[in-house]
Amino acid sequence: MEAINRAANELRMVRILPDYTEMAAGSVLICCGRTKVICTASIQEGVPGFLKGKGKGWLTAEYAMLPGSTPQRKARDGVKKDGRGVEIQRLIGRSLRAACDLTRLGERTVYIDCDVIQADGGTRTASITGAFTALCIAVDKLMQEGTLPDSPVIRQVAAVSVGVIDDVCTLDLEYAQDSRAQVDMNVVMTRDAKGRLGFVEVQGTGEGRCYTKAELDTLLALGEKGCLELMQAQRDALGSRAEVICKKPLLALASNNFGKLKELRQLLGERFDVRSMRDMGVTLDVEETGETFEENALIKAQALMDICHCATLADDSGLCVDQLDGRPGVHSARYCGVHGDDEANNRLLLSELADKPAPHRAHYGAAVALCRPGREPVTVYGRCDGEIIGEYRGTGGFGYDPLFLSDDLGVTFAEADPEAKNGVSHRARAIAKLLDALEEET
Repeated sequence: MEAINRAANELRMVRILPDYTEMAAGSVLICCGRTKVICTASIQEGVPGFLKGKGKGWLTAEYAMLPGSTPQRKARDGVKKDGRGVEIQRLIGRSLRAACDLTRLGERTVYIDCDVIQADGGTRTASITGAFTALCIAVDKLMQEGTLPDSPVIRQVAAVSVGVIDDVCTLDLEYAQDSRAQVDMNVVMTRDAKGRLGFVEVQGTGEGRCYTKAELDTLLALGEKGCLELMQAQRDALGSRAEVICKKPLLALASNNFGKLKELRQLLGERFDVRSMRDMGVTLDVEETGETFEENALIKAQALMDICHCATLADDSGLCVDQLDGRPGVHSARYCGVHGDDEANNRLLLSELADKPAPHRAHYGAAVALCRPGREPVTVYGRCDGEIIGEYRGTGGFGYDPLFLSDDLGVTFAEADPEAKNGVSHRARAIAKLLDALEEET
C-alpha cells in the first residue's frame, strides 16, 4: 500500500481540465488524486412527457465506470445497469437539479454523462464536482449563442467524501482509506448568490462502528471545507465562464420610461438585471383591455414574456376618486379621450367634482405583474391615499399630481420632493409587496 502523504484535513490534488472533448456543449476531465472522470453536458430541445407544455426544462444524469478504470476489468453495463451505478447517477442528477432553476432553461433537457476512466475512491463526488463545471460551460455556450436568455445556474454545487480512518476524521478518501474506513460519508453542498451554504445530501454509514455526534460535526465541517475548496477549483477552471453561476436573471420592463426604469433598477437591481424594451430590442404595443389595474398589468407582462422568453414586469396605475365610483381608474391617462393630455384630464376631473362636497377622497393605485417562464404570475397592488383639492399646487410630477394632496406628505405630489414622493408612492408600495413575495420563494 502506498503511503498517503497529506494531512487528514487536506484534499487530494485536484485538477479540472475544461473543454476536454469537442463535441458536447460542455466537458471537463476532473482528476482528484488518481481518480479521473470525464464529465460532459449535452443540451437537447424537448422535455420528458410529464413536463411538456409547462415551459420548464429537465436535467438528468448517467454514470458508468469504464472497463479499464479498476485493476480488475469491470464488465460494461448491459441492458440492466448495476445498482451502484444507478444510485450514483440519481445522486448526480439530484445534486445538479438543486443547483438550477429549470424554468430558465425553457423546454430543453440537459444530459449529464460521467464516465470514470480511473477509479481510486470518491468517483461519485468527483463526478458531481466535474459535472457542475461541465454544465456551466454548456450554459455559457448557449448564452453566447443567444439560445438561452438567462443562466439556469442559481447555486454552485460540489461534493467530497469524508470518513473516520483509525479513529481520525479524514477528508477526501482514496480507495486505500475507503476500503478500511470505520465511517464513510459523502457530502454534497451548495452555495448561493449571497454566499449561503446548504446541504443537498449527506450519505453517512458506520462501516466498522457507530459514530458519535462530535465525529459527525467534525466530518460535516471537513466536508464544508473540502466543498469550498472544490468550488474555488471549479471557478478557477471556468475563468470568465464562472459568471453564469448565480447570474442575475434578466427582467424586461414593459416600458421605455427612463424614470420608471431608474426607479425599478434601484428597487430590484439586487435580484434582477432590469432592462427596458428598447434595451431588449422589442417594440410592443399591447391593447389594455382589462377592467382592473391588475388585469392590464398582467396582459402587458405576459405579452412581453412571450416575445423575450425571460422574466418580465409591467405595471398599470391611475387615480381612483371615491365620489366618482373609482373613476378615472384604468382610464386615468386617457380620461378626457386623448391619451396623455394631463391638462384636459385635470379639467375634466375638477368639473365632475364641482358640485360634490369636499373633501374629495381619492387614492393612487398601482398593480405590478411579474411573469416568468414556467412559473405562475405574481401580481401585487399598492396604493397611497389622499384627496383631490380644487386648485393646482406645485410644478413637479405629472398627471393628476398638482391636485392630489397626499395624506403621508401633507403636500401635493407636484409639491413633493421626488425622493419623498417615491418613498410613499403606490408603485413603490407595490414593488415592496413584490419583493416580499419573492423573498418568500427563497
